[in-house]
Amino acid sequence: MKLKKIVAIIRNQFLEEVEILLVEMMVKGISVTKVKGYGEYANFFNPDWLVSHSRIEIYTEEARVDEIAAAIMEAANTGMEGDGIVAVIPVSKLYRIRTKSEITPEEL
Repeated sequence: MKLKKIVAIIRNQFLEEVEILLVEMMVKGISVTKVKGYGEYANFFNPDWLVSHSRIEIYTEEARVDEIAAAIMEAANTGMEGDGIVAVIPVSKLYRIRTKSEITPEEL
């Protein structure tokens, strides 16, 4: 079984809804960071064009990637520019600092 990292950048207004959904799906851990940037949508009224969003990072087994990504997209979708992105990245190894041991996909 392979490990994957899901990185989602979503509108701040949908963060709580996405968090609740991920807990209901029994996703065992997430990290959330407030970020600024621009892509398809830029805030031209800001001098630097940057827009505030939330970045969610999830480490999971490969078999759950599609269901988690679909759930995030469903909860955070408005159909307008600036809704965000979901990226799936391969993870070769993951370690737990507390035990100094490698984390297996089954532990996620």
